[in-house]
Amino acid sequence: MSLIVCSALRRWNNGRLDCRAAMPLSVIHEDTTMEDYRYRQIEQQLMLQISSGTLGPGARLPSLRHVSLRSRVAVSTVLQAYAELERKGVIESRPRSGFFVRRDTRQLPPPPRNPRPLLRPHTVNRSQLISAVLETVGDRELVPLGINCPSEDLLPYRELAKVAARLSREDPKRQVGYLPVEGSLELRRQLSLRASQAGLAVRPEEIIITCGALEALHVAVRSLVRPGDNVLIQAPSYFCFQQLLENQGVRSIEIPSHPRHGVDPVDVERALGRFDISACILTPNFNNPDGSLTSDSAKHEIVELLARREIPLIEDDVAGDLHFGPARPTVFKMYDRAGLVVLCSSLSKTLCPGYRIGWIMPGRFYREAYEVKATTNVCSATLTQEAVGVYLREGRYDRHLRGLRRALQEQTQAMQLHVSRTFPEGTRVGRPEGGGLLWVELPTGVDSVELMYRAREAGISIAPGTIFSTQDRFSGHVRLNSGNPWTEELAGGVERLGRLVAEMVGGAGR
Repeated sequence: MSLIVCSALRRWNNGRLDCRAAMPLSVIHEDTTMEDYRYRQIEQQLMLQISSGTLGPGARLPSLRHVSLRSRVAVSTVLQAYAELERKGVIESRPRSGFFVRRDTRQLPPPPRNPRPLLRPHTVNRSQLISAVLETVGDRELVPLGINCPSEDLLPYRELAKVAARLSREDPKRQVGYLPVEGSLELRRQLSLRASQAGLAVRPEEIIITCGALEALHVAVRSLVRPGDNVLIQAPSYFCFQQLLENQGVRSIEIPSHPRHGVDPVDVERALGRFDISACILTPNFNNPDGSLTSDSAKHEIVELLARREIPLIEDDVAGDLHFGPARPTVFKMYDRAGLVVLCSSLSKTLCPGYRIGWIMPGRFYREAYEVKATTNVCSATLTQEAVGVYLREGRYDRHLRGLRRALQEQTQAMQLHVSRTFPEGTRVGRPEGGGLLWVELPTGVDSVELMYRAREAGISIAPGTIFSTQDRFSGHVRLNSGNPWTEELAGGVERLGRLVAEMVGGAGR
């Protein structure tokens, strides 16, 4: 349960609770209880009403008693939700008057409009710009809005360290030796069990452990395509896909990713009719960078379209566990009956980015994937694989995931509101249903690459939209990471970034 100690003066006055200057002095986090869940539910409902404009700037929030009766919770639970919103700067308390939406809060602008890519093959060359973005990895002097990674404060690093230390004490000799090429059997067993919970029938023998999802994608691409081949990808898409294709001498054919509903089977079918496609790389669940979610019916239809032509599909599912809704979205591989879907994933966005635990489920291409993995780095690190296998076996992961999803949702909502409050008119903000990213369309005339360099000088890292396509169609977009706890420093960084955008809008006007 979360206990919020308030500096409020609580007293009953004509049947009302007078809560003056309700501000949390300290928060003690223990195991989540039903009461904790209820206050967060109320907080999220109010955030939705504020972001949609139902409760506009300056609007008075319902009284504590009214929400208490309507939601059938204690007044103290409602007070806890209001105090949390005030801490995040969304609402403010006024003595003897109640709580009000801050007047500098604007309704969230509509989601970004991804430009439709031209349907033609492109050879990718974005290496220098991508390298400039990757230079910020691990740079703690910058406000971390550029790299897609959850904060270490949201990860169970102490629990993982205890497991690793225990394994090193119990069998230190084993931890310095090689594991089989396919990886730790215990870890593969646990991943197989988790796959079955998601509706996949995958045996441990059908999984290969890799050094993160990026190596899994590297293995998949090298197994399936050759120089000169055409590969279908969505736009925008993760910039490392493009680097992988460039390094293989492969041409990419882009189809649009819609911020709200992901990939459309009609666009897939149109591309298949015009080009000789050797493989596809798609991210159906919370695509990086636009956060889009492809519907289950579209996933099923796309898998059938490709199966009729015997075209393999490389599926990136690193963010599937980070859903904000009640249920995990399905994956392409769930609809695969021909073994043509190669699923790649990792724990880098959910548990331990530094452990570099990823995996590939290659389907009918297992032998090819095994050979590529064996000749790339023999096998992945032993201790981290064994430690994560034990952590999963002991049943700690699901509880951690629930807390992480809740934190990411709250942080994403806070950043959405702060961008709407501090960025100039003409800005559009994504509304993802999961993941830890925000896709932002900048006002007309603002170039995201120039903004990236100006932001770097101001101590802020961002990822310009240009690197997420081969066709320079997202130069007016930026990707922001919402994987860090909302703090004054982070809010200040977003505010400084908004001022930079405003300056560039003014410069473009002049």
